[in-house]
Amino acid sequence: MAVTPVQVTGTVLTIRRVDAYHALTVVAPAVADRFRPGHFVTVSTGGPATATLTRRAFAVHDVKPDYGGTVEFVFTVRGAGTSWLAARRARDTLDLVGPLGRPFPLPRDPCRCVLVGSEYGSASLFALADVLQGRGCRIDFVLGAASADRVFGALRARRIGETTTLTTEDGSLGMRGQVADVLAGVIADTRADVVYACGPRDMLRAVTAVAIELDIPAQVSVEEAMACGTGLCMTCVLPVIGDDGVTRMVRACAEGPVFRGERVRFEDVGTIPFDALGAPRGLGGMG
Repeated sequence: MAVTPVQVTGTVLTIRRVDAYHALTVVAPAVADRFRPGHFVTVSTGGPATATLTRRAFAVHDVKPDYGGTVEFVFTVRGAGTSWLAARRARDTLDLVGPLGRPFPLPRDPCRCVLVGSEYGSASLFALADVLQGRGCRIDFVLGAASADRVFGALRARRIGETTTLTTEDGSLGMRGQVADVLAGVIADTRADVVYACGPRDMLRAVTAVAIELDIPAQVSVEEAMACGTGLCMTCVLPVIGDDGVTRMVRACAEGPVFRGERVRFEDVGTIPFDALGAPRGLGGMG
């Protein structure tokens, strides 16, 4: 069932550092009431006099009924917009729109789920884990990043998961390497039925390849750049194969951000494949 997003002015409850990241909690009951794991919000940055017109999109880490309904999202400072957000303090206000996007599909019956996250993409997996556990599912985590301070949620994953496997590219925490390097072993050990993943595109591509090889479904939440978050601007399009086998250029913010991994043509992201529906003649593969 589609969820109707709302635009609200929310009050910042807390903002805290979590290793290399910032976690911001805002009171927004209308968004919290509509939230499903995998949804995201967009936030206006810069204040009322800003020249920054586009919003910033953030996956929702957690929602709680406390304090009238709160929404928490996690981010790293990358530019003017996120720098402004990092400077917010309790009782400041934010303009939010949400919940947006297509959430993670949930299994009808209890099953064994491996949740895979990289960097702060892991944040969106914890609300999902809570719901899956409520349905009697087994949860195992595979979390990774470039270095120990960029692995998000390791302690929480260890508390709620049956197992938690950590990887870092520099070997500073867990096993040296990337999440896809250890995923096949985790799937085999846990006899997993499904993989849920969120993180950078290259990571999702590698995770999907492992899932395909082991013949289990993968649900992936893509991290494409979004300017509007509502499907109007078409900045987040990517090629996805439909149920009919036809490739279409779809919007990550509206038709996603969650897709079946094997349906996303990761190798063609940034291009218009020649066989995509409506592709210009003579421009196949051009960006």
